[in-house]
Amino acid sequence: MQDIKSCTILNNGVKMPWIGFGTYKADGPSVINSVKEALKVGYGHIDTAAFYKNEDGVGTGIKESKVPREKIFLTSKVWISDEGYEKTLKAFEASIKKLKTDYLDLYLIHWPNPLHNETWRALEKLYKEGYVRAIGVSNFTSGHLKDLMSNAEIMPMVNQVEFHPLLVQNELREFCKKNSIQLEAWSPLMRGKVFEISLLKELAKKYKKTVSQIVLRWDLQMGIVTIPKSTTPSRIKENTDIFDFKISKDDMAKIQQLDKGIRTGSEPDEVYANSDTLKK
Repeated sequence: MQDIKSCTILNNGVKMPWIGFGTYKADGPSVINSVKEALKVGYGHIDTAAFYKNEDGVGTGIKESKVPREKIFLTSKVWISDEGYEKTLKAFEASIKKLKTDYLDLYLIHWPNPLHNETWRALEKLYKEGYVRAIGVSNFTSGHLKDLMSNAEIMPMVNQVEFHPLLVQNELREFCKKNSIQLEAWSPLMRGKVFEISLLKELAKKYKKTVSQIVLRWDLQMGIVTIPKSTTPSRIKENTDIFDFKISKDDMAKIQQLDKGIRTGSEPDEVYANSDTLKK
């Protein structure tokens, strides 16, 4: 973890940058400009999803940045309403068309769903045919992963989940580590709520860093890929300045002890149970 270009190596040998740029709830000129800014300051990893309805803007931002496509690790996700074998293949075609590319570096199933095994077969096909360099899931519990893996030919390479100091997910982290699945954190800053936590404020003063830099550095030292989102140029840059310091073992443990199992997003089992409603 030397700098912004540093990568983890997935279980298929593909390199994935430790820090990426999230784009959830960014659209129009905002997402175009923020993607361009992120690439300008050195990010090489951009995350989007069909559900975000901003793939077209992300694709435009990448194109206008003039950064060669092969220098960018690009992720998108298939939404619940597009799950199933044939529908997933069509959704993928729609995504890469909007993103103005002919391949993805990582394609994920966005949420666990009764059709996720069928959907996984489509991802395996795309992977075998070279349209995606890596495949994985998002918001899967260890139970969902066990179900998927028992029916899979190719094991998932990534699980992107909600992860932050109040939701450390110890059991899931251990399961993913044991099965060589890279864990990735969405909403690492708890949609801004980390800034209210006293311990993190104290550590920010101690290390002469911001609260967001403390949390993102903690993610990396926990072995978690992290994808903070911002549309503010100064914060886009600030979130990358996390490679010139190291949090001590004791302080890492203190942050980990903040865990209360609190989510800012949906609970995966509830999404699975209500997937028919979410398809509409």
